[in-house]
Amino acid sequence: MAAIHEGLERVSGEWASGKFVLQPGDEDIHTANERRLKELIGAPAGKLHTGRSRNDQVATDMRIWLREGITKLRTFVIDLIKVFVGKAKEDIHILMPGYTHMQRAQPIRWSHWLLSYAWMLHRDIQRLDELAVRVNVLPLGSGALAGNPFNVDRDFLAKELSFPQVGSNSLDGTSGRDFVAEFLFWASLTSTHLSKWAEDLIIYSTKEFGFVTLSDAYSTGSSLMPQKKNPDSLELIRGKAGRVFGRCAGFMMTLKGLPSTYNKDLQEDKEAMFEVYDTMCGILQVSAGVLSTLKVNSYACSGALTPDMLATDLAYYLVRKGIPFREAHGLSGVCVSLAEKNGCSLKDLKLADFKSVSNAFEEDVNKVWDYEHSVEQYQSTGGTSRACVTEQISKLETWLQQ
Repeated sequence: MAAIHEGLERVSGEWASGKFVLQPGDEDIHTANERRLKELIGAPAGKLHTGRSRNDQVATDMRIWLREGITKLRTFVIDLIKVFVGKAKEDIHILMPGYTHMQRAQPIRWSHWLLSYAWMLHRDIQRLDELAVRVNVLPLGSGALAGNPFNVDRDFLAKELSFPQVGSNSLDGTSGRDFVAEFLFWASLTSTHLSKWAEDLIIYSTKEFGFVTLSDAYSTGSSLMPQKKNPDSLELIRGKAGRVFGRCAGFMMTLKGLPSTYNKDLQEDKEAMFEVYDTMCGILQVSAGVLSTLKVNSYACSGALTPDMLATDLAYYLVRKGIPFREAHGLSGVCVSLAEKNGCSLKDLKLADFKSVSNAFEEDVNKVWDYEHSVEQYQSTGGTSRACVTEQISKLETWLQQ
């Protein structure tokens, strides 16, 4: 046993120093290590594989690798959330149109839009933490499929390898790849959130909108048209999301047709896991770079606000006068039609025009046309008023400090 320990330390040192030499006959990392150990200490190296299988060894390796990867990815997501929160705090005064169906809907704060993605990423962190618990289960000691016949102390192995628990079924331990599928799904959903965010910014950065300007470091010019500034970084984030989805769907199709225990098809797990991990590391860091360096054009944002976006506020005005909302909604629609018929904006209707629709309208209807007043009426938790947005920022900052 002492010879094996000493020999493995030397093998480890060769890997660390870059001196380990792989040979053509090495099937994988485990056979390579055993072959080199035998070269160093002779026959006792043959005992290394007693009661073990590459099935449980590979499953263990993957879980160790992924739990370390999850820690790194978690850091990248947290860093990105911090950028969202910081930008929301910095630009809380900026108003912009909120959109539904890609149509201008109601005024909101720019910060409120930013924080909607911060909360999506917050949930992504929660899912990643839950995944980490299921990844951190030790399969070593399961053998090829039936278990270990030499009464190995699996709890001791778990402690040595920093696993809080051991797998309860050897068949499941050697072939279970739920943790890989879950990771691929997590990456798919997280990249969906980032893709949606990227699409919003791509639209907002166009000349037609002009809400934001991307840093030159995260955009490129055209090889033909010198006036162009293309949002390449955001387009790549959006495009990479599709690749991640594909890996997830492909691996699920591999799993669905497998009989129980280990099958060689499971080699597909590594390529998917490694590639998706690398992709997520890249797009998370690029996303933080894009957001931290972009400039918001507050004048363009506020300039896109139009009185027709306050039609709902006009209905709210009538509700505060005691009219039921359904009726108020209809009366507001009549006012919109009247403005269109008169060829003017909603706020340019005269008091007499409003009164022709409902006698509930009074001189104070003019207060409706204040965009700041509009956003400030949304005082319920989760709303777009300054107080509610500030509360969101405070909640996220408190959570980030934990």
